[in-house]
Amino acid sequence: MDYEQLRREYTAGGLSRESLDDCPLTQFEHWLAQAVKADIGDPTAMVLATVDEHGAPWQRIVLLKGLSRGGFVFYTNHGSNKARDIAARPQVSLHFPWNVLDRQVIIAGRAEKMSLAESAAYFATRPRESQVAAWASRQSRPISTRALLEEQARAIREKFGRGEIPLPDFWGGYRVLPQRIEFWQGRQHRLHDRFLYTRNAGGWAIEQLQP
Repeated sequence: MDYEQLRREYTAGGLSRESLDDCPLTQFEHWLAQAVKADIGDPTAMVLATVDEHGAPWQRIVLLKGLSRGGFVFYTNHGSNKARDIAARPQVSLHFPWNVLDRQVIIAGRAEKMSLAESAAYFATRPRESQVAAWASRQSRPISTRALLEEQARAIREKFGRGEIPLPDFWGGYRVLPQRIEFWQGRQHRLHDRFLYTRNAGGWAIEQLQP
């Protein structure tokens, strides 16, 4: 395969300072609404990057589950690799790759645990089998076979029967409080539009970046 020939022009649109909202979270909601309207697969999928105890970065895709108290919300097992990384080094990065629209949003911020009440309220809205999966999986830990994972899920179904499945004490939400947010719009000839919001004492400063 000739990788060097895999290229295209970005012609979906442009981005100007005049078109941007002064608040990056409001601007993000505008773009997310447009991504949903464009029928992009998994428009709330975001890449979460953390750094482990050896200083090595790692990325994985998680789903955005809301904007709360000025932050981007996702949920996970508190024993997962991502959660353990966050506990030691809470500075993280998020990335929304909306390639169909020639757009991406890049966020740098600090992740914090959400309250038990917030996590329980969200957990109650999850499909029952998703609740079962949260209990059954010791996320990121090794397992010998798929059959063993299925057996763990079966045991959880039997344990709770038809009753309510409570929030596991090892599972919950995180809120990423942004410090920098970049909005990137692809343009022809690689002369892309980039605008960076940086949090300061008065709110947000906005500057345009060269591509």
